[in-house]
Amino acid sequence: MTTHTGVRTALSDSTTMIGRSIRLSRRNTEMLIISVALPLLMMLLFVYVFGGAIDTGTAYINYVVPGIVLLCTGYGAASTAMAVADDMTTGMIDRLRTLPIRGSAVLTGHVTASVARNTVSTTIVVGVAIAMGFRPTATLADWLLAAGLLLLYVLALSWLAAGLGVVAKNVEAASALSFAMLFLPYLSSAFVPTHTMPSFLRAISDHQPITPVIETVRALLTDTPVGDNGWIALTWCLGLLAASFTLATTLFRRRTRG
Repeated sequence: MTTHTGVRTALSDSTTMIGRSIRLSRRNTEMLIISVALPLLMMLLFVYVFGGAIDTGTAYINYVVPGIVLLCTGYGAASTAMAVADDMTTGMIDRLRTLPIRGSAVLTGHVTASVARNTVSTTIVVGVAIAMGFRPTATLADWLLAAGLLLLYVLALSWLAAGLGVVAKNVEAASALSFAMLFLPYLSSAFVPTHTMPSFLRAISDHQPITPVIETVRALLTDTPVGDNGWIALTWCLGLLAASFTLATTLFRRRTRG
C-alpha cells in the first residue's frame, strides 16, 4: 500500500511539473520560434544555396533532412538546459521545498516539455521539407522505427541538457555549456558524406553518436539498407540516456541537498 501511494505521489508530482513546463514553453514564444526557425533557415540555406554543389548520389534535400531534424533537437535541448538553470538559480527549487512535492519532478517536467517541443518542431520541419521537394519512400513501419529512434535520442539529449542546467551557475552559462549539442551535428554526416572530409575529421565524424543516428533515420526514410548503423545508433542512444539520466538526477540531489 505504501509503495502504491509513493508511486501515485511521484506520478502526481511529475504531472504537475510537466504541466508547468509546457505552460512555460508556450509563453516563451521567442525560444519556440528560434528552435523552429533556425533549423528551417539552415535547411533553406543548404538546399538552395549549397545543395547544387554537393554530390551525395541522391537529391540533396532527401539527404539533408535527417540531419536538419537532429539539428532541430539540439536547439530544443539547449532551451531545456536554460530553463533548468533558471529554476535552479531563481529560487524556484527553494520554494518547492516548502510544498509537498518532489523537487526532482522539476527535471521530469522540463524533459517532457522538451520532448513535446521537439515533436512539434520536427513535424514542422518535415512538413516544410516535403513542400520543398523532400520525397521519403518509407513504409509505415519505417516511419515508426525512425520516430522511435528520434524519440530515444531526444530523451537522451534532453536529460543531458537537464544535467547541464543543474550544474550551470546561471542561464548564460547553461547556454554556453549546451553549445556542443548545437555544434556536434556539423561534425557528422548531417550535411555531407563523411568520406569527403579530411581523414582526421572523418575519424571524429564516423565515431560520434550523431552520425549513426542520422544514417539510420536516413536509411529508414529512403528505404535503403540500415546496416550496422541501426544497432550502433540504438546503443549510443540507450547508453547516453542511461548516463544522462543518472548524471542529471545525481547532480540535482547533490545541489539541492540540505
